[in-house]
Amino acid sequence: MKYLHFSHFPILSLLTAILCQCAPYPSSLSQSQYLSGYRPQNGLPVSEGIPSYQPKGYWDGDGVSGAAKIRIVRAEQKAYFYKGGVLVGMTPISSGNDKHSTPAGTFKVTEKDIDHESSVYGIIKNETTGEIINKDADFRIHKPGPNEIAVHAPMPNFMRFNHGIGMHTGFLPGYAASHGCIRMPEQMASKFYENAKLGTPVIVE
Repeated sequence: MKYLHFSHFPILSLLTAILCQCAPYPSSLSQSQYLSGYRPQNGLPVSEGIPSYQPKGYWDGDGVSGAAKIRIVRAEQKAYFYKGGVLVGMTPISSGNDKHSTPAGTFKVTEKDIDHESSVYGIIKNETTGEIINKDADFRIHKPGPNEIAVHAPMPNFMRFNHGIGMHTGFLPGYAASHGCIRMPEQMASKFYENAKLGTPVIVE
């Protein structure tokens, strides 16, 4: 199989939609825990630097036909993509942590949104200076003050499969760290998104 190595893809740190609760990731970088270590998108502030953990995966499914299926193995912190029963791709993941688990079960993709944003989490910054006022904002609790704006956490390649839980591009620290969602490296999240349809089975073990 052809292996893709992603050593130069800093990516957006992302959280869930209004029901999804993916956690902020631990970071030694100076700005938002949601956005640090990733390249800018749509003018969002990011910290400089590349995450020390650079995940790898592979995709060998282009041109392969057959019904798609996604298998998530929490103990391995990996997700597998099948076409017609043939394994065509694998990616490392970061699933739910001890306090906010990713439930096991058989599900299916119920929503796809390539430019999804969290309605719950993000940052609050000064509109004039760009200074981060709150790097871990929960908008149900924290509200922007005068001359401040809320920046909702972007989460590209979002695929919902279990109520508030979905898979999307996100930061991988090398262990389970989310509030339930499945984070993937950008390139693999894109491949999974492009090749899965609404109704694609998602098995979480």
